[in-house]
Amino acid sequence: MMKNMGMIDRGGRLIIAAALVYLALVAGVIGGVLFWIALAVAAVFTLTAFVGNCPLYRIVGLKTCRDC
Repeated sequence: MMKNMGMIDRGGRLIIAAALVYLALVAGVIGGVLFWIALAVAAVFTLTAFVGNCPLYRIVGLKTCRDC
């Protein structure tokens, strides 16, 4: 699987994922259905950040990685 995400993009996704998990679990700001949506989005962002490949980027034809 080819990488299509740069390091800044990957780091940004991890920061956003951590913020969503914090808001959902620790702060208790998000409740109900939004709680589960926030956790799902955080899981997807974390997975794509570690893999370095975003399926949506492939569909759109976007690459944020210089070496790809």
